[in-house]
Amino acid sequence: MSLQPVPKGELRWGYSTGACATACTKAAMMALLEQEDVSAVTITLPDGEEVLFRIHHCSYTTDSATCATYKDSGDDPDVTNGAEISSTVSFGGMLPVNFLPGEGVGMVTLPGLSVPVGEPAINPVPRQMMSAVVREICRQYNVDSHIGVSVRVTNGATMAEKTLNARLGIVNGISILGTTGRVKPFSAAAYIASIEQGIDVALANGLQTVVINSGGRSEKLLRGLYPQLPAMAFVQYGNWIGETLEKINNTPLQSFTIGMMLGKAVKLAGGALNTHSNQSSWDKEFVAGLAATAGYPPEKCETIRQLSMARGLTELFPFESGEPFYAALAAQCRQVIASVLKPVPFEIVLIDAADQHLLYVD
Repeated sequence: MSLQPVPKGELRWGYSTGACATACTKAAMMALLEQEDVSAVTITLPDGEEVLFRIHHCSYTTDSATCATYKDSGDDPDVTNGAEISSTVSFGGMLPVNFLPGEGVGMVTLPGLSVPVGEPAINPVPRQMMSAVVREICRQYNVDSHIGVSVRVTNGATMAEKTLNARLGIVNGISILGTTGRVKPFSAAAYIASIEQGIDVALANGLQTVVINSGGRSEKLLRGLYPQLPAMAFVQYGNWIGETLEKINNTPLQSFTIGMMLGKAVKLAGGALNTHSNQSSWDKEFVAGLAATAGYPPEKCETIRQLSMARGLTELFPFESGEPFYAALAAQCRQVIASVLKPVPFEIVLIDAADQHLLYVD
């Protein structure tokens, strides 16, 4: 999952995959029962706001109907922005509303998610929204039948390769997400949800520890340090250290390890729990002071103030065990983490991005 800079100016909100699937489900129900094309529908979001969706494709028979729309994520750079989302409804099924597999929507294969194993990866709120419109249309047309709903996302399996779905045991497609029906630009809600789900999946599969890390490069190195742990034990926090620690606070995890590139470590040491460049920058004065407390002479500390990037610290302080600067940096990171964390053991691993080298500091 790539991280992009936030553009300047007022940003436009969009609508979630769950809202799009709900609109398509409502349109398909109307097309099935009226046996007529539907070009637009209005749905009610969880907070009561009514929103109009355009339907660009509608087809139907006496037994089923399919309607499709394009997702508008607003100014959020979501991988599903512009995706074609469709819903096919049909008569039958064991329950009043049955969610069936659909191409491009992943299937859940591991316990720990809010959706049972063997079900399509449609989260609870979208399921509630779609079930509500099915019941609404059935009441409106005085129909007493069970209904099957199959959501499809064109090229969803390809889109899923850019997400962390496979890590969560969601295979062959994306998840249908949304708790409000809206997409807040650059809120990273989907990324934060993947963090929370990753920890839930690890716990549900019997793990008592996880290794949280910033992304693919750091994780590759950390896997070498902990070869005994399965892939699901490694959870990528991106820049959202605070949200990850908050999730850990609400779980029975017995321990964890946090791996950090130096650029993120110096920000965290300064108290930044969100290390995105839009939210924080490294404080050279603070880091120079940290070096001074570790016993380095003033001229050495002054060189820190001349650095443009934190990765240059390895040119000043050898990135090796026993170097006082990194011990002081890790100790400060530990203090910040402990200030927001319940009592639980954790280890810190610093990572040099330039040389792809680990420094185990605990």
